Amino acid sequence: MLHRLPDHPAVLRTIEEMSAALGHDASTLDSPEALRSTVSVQLALLAAGVAAARALEEEGVIPEAVAGLSVGAFAAAVHARVLAFSDCVRLVKQRAELMERNSPDGYGLMAIVGLEEEQVVTLIQEANTAEDPVYLGNVNAPEQIVLSGSRKGLQAVARAALRAGARKAERLNVPVLSHSPLLKPIADTLTQSLHQIPLHSPRMVYLGNVNARELRNAGEIARDLSDNIAHGVRWYEATAVLQELGCSLFIEMPPGRVLTGLAQDSFPEVRSIALAESSLSYVVQQASRHPE
Repeated sequence: MLHRLPDHPAVLRTIEEMSAALGHDASTLDSPEALRSTVSVQLALLAAGVAAARALEEEGVIPEAVAGLSVGAFAAAVHARVLAFSDCVRLVKQRAELMERNSPDGYGLMAIVGLEEEQVVTLIQEANTAEDPVYLGNVNAPEQIVLSGSRKGLQAVARAALRAGARKAERLNVPVLSHSPLLKPIADTLTQSLHQIPLHSPRMVYLGNVNARELRNAGEIARDLSDNIAHGVRWYEATAVLQELGCSLFIEMPPGRVLTGLAQDSFPEVRSIALAESSLSYVVQQASRHPE
């Protein structure tokens, strides 16, 4: 994902800045071998998001608002200048290392497609037990819900979801547990780390993960960054708020176009572009036509 970023000086500077913060060459983070570790994955995602946003800004594209799903929220906070990139690198590294060391065995994530949140919550309540807990995770779209929990509990929900008419109930290929209350100790550690980092008021609207609200206070954003690991992400609602605020163009930072696809399905009246499948010059041109 790093080697496919736009050829731009801002990208090179961002990789060099991350390398200095890590003490090793950050450009090695996206090799197939490195990406077996969630530490490399999360750091590479952070670098890609920040580098691409900086390249766009140097070409004149400054957003009215920023939002990021899960670890993407850290890149959003950096671009909003809530915290320095070097501090964020160390924070995300700590987050990923704690997740890698402390994710319980026998747990994971599952996506349910084709049922609404209320239906999925009912199935969770029916399947959830103390021995095999299941939790509501990310609400990515009205009928795309991610669950976290024990594999047995997830399998029980999957069977019930398919019987209830879900189009898909699929385990996600993610090596660590996330967006689960079981990870609250990690969230608490991140909160302590954020207390030791200089924070600043955001220069633009930041949409929260946990409550999908417009956040303009550095302390609120810090809580959102630390807490999202132990809560589900209200992504659909956050995107709806962006639309309500008047945003007429969504630009997804690399890698991929998953969030672009979600926005196109849920908000077809808003233009959505993935930088990963477009040239930098094209995105800059399109942004110039959308003043908000």
